[in-house]
Amino acid sequence: MNPKIGFVVLTHAKPHQIERLIGRLNVMFNHPPIACHHDFSQCALSTDRFSKNVSFVRPHLQTKWGTFSLVQAFVRAIEQLYAAPGSPDWFVLLSGSDYPIKPAAQILKDLQAGGYDAHIEFALVRADSLKTDWQKESYNRYCRKWIRVPLTKKQLVLQHPLLTRPFVPFSKKFNCYSGSNWFSTNRRGAHVIIESYKSKVKLANYYKKVIFPEESYFQTVLANAPALALNNNNWRYIDWSLGGANPKVLGLEDLPKLLASSTHFARKFDLD
Repeated sequence: MNPKIGFVVLTHAKPHQIERLIGRLNVMFNHPPIACHHDFSQCALSTDRFSKNVSFVRPHLQTKWGTFSLVQAFVRAIEQLYAAPGSPDWFVLLSGSDYPIKPAAQILKDLQAGGYDAHIEFALVRADSLKTDWQKESYNRYCRKWIRVPLTKKQLVLQHPLLTRPFVPFSKKFNCYSGSNWFSTNRRGAHVIIESYKSKVKLANYYKKVIFPEESYFQTVLANAPALALNNNNWRYIDWSLGGANPKVLGLEDLPKLLASSTHFARKFDLD
């Protein structure tokens, strides 16, 4: 019988915090299957300190924030999780700075409720639907085309869909979507991600050229799959109140909000 839940964990630093997170997942979910992509080039990690339910992606990729290497690392870990015997019905994508804030029974109940295949934030990114600042920023990231003017250092920016159509992989039948790169999906969603990565090579190659592809690639793949039902809720607590490119590091002062939240996991924490 397949386990109900597994985890894909992307890490690159703080070994003791990685051990604490995975140890907690083991206690809560009775040693679920866990596929971890750790960037050993950034931080040494003793893999023999982990239980047998934890597998590490080998060889690892050198990952860098805001690049397609994160998408590749995620996909490799998802492939490894579902290639192994006894793959899970659901998996949750986590970083090493995440931590569960709800009981296991509640997490499983919420994931399986509503008949959804994935719980993921996704916003439509299309020229005629730019209602929020996030959608506008996403359009600038993923749907514009920069063209260098010959014999000069100047660049032209193409923004209108009629002008960008030859250069982007999106259309009326295949829209661009974006959102937080932390999500959960079931076996059907996992296989859509794996197969799309293999078959839609042009899409992957396009996302290699944009910034923060991990905040659009998975949304675009899953939201364009007609057989999947998506819940626009990733069940994550993230505090962006300080502004900037990174969320607030959570502390004791955030405990009341965490307890009041309906989310499953919070980020980000720092053991130091």
